[in-house]
Amino acid sequence: MMKVVLKLEYVDEKIKQKVMKKVSVVEGVDSMSIDTKDKKLTVIGNVDPVVLVSKLKKLCHTEIVLVGPAKEPEKKKDNEPKKTQDKKKAAIKAYPAPVLYQYQPYPQYPTPVPAYQHYYSVEEEDSNSCVIC
Repeated sequence: MMKVVLKLEYVDEKIKQKVMKKVSVVEGVDSMSIDTKDKKLTVIGNVDPVVLVSKLKKLCHTEIVLVGPAKEPEKKKDNEPKKTQDKKKAAIKAYPAPVLYQYQPYPQYPTPVPAYQHYYSVEEEDSNSCVIC
């Protein structure tokens, strides 16, 4: 989860509505909000900020202000013993995050070109042919 803050330069409410519509279609957006006073758009979700800017560049001038985690990290409690914290860290190191690869089921081969077939007709065989003598 990421938090992306964009600064927008729009003139009227119609552009604001179009911005909301464009951002809501982007894949990975969980929530969004616009601060009309500061003209800032806040988007939370698994979204690439460059994709958001490229979607909005036709509507208004857009700048990336902040990209970071959605929630601020919580402070650690000192009540927990250090052994349990060490076990948690060891468990995290033992199981790293999986790496996702794009799967292509079939290799990309060029499409075959159809063979051309030529048909020739002989005038002697065709009874309906017209011959001028």
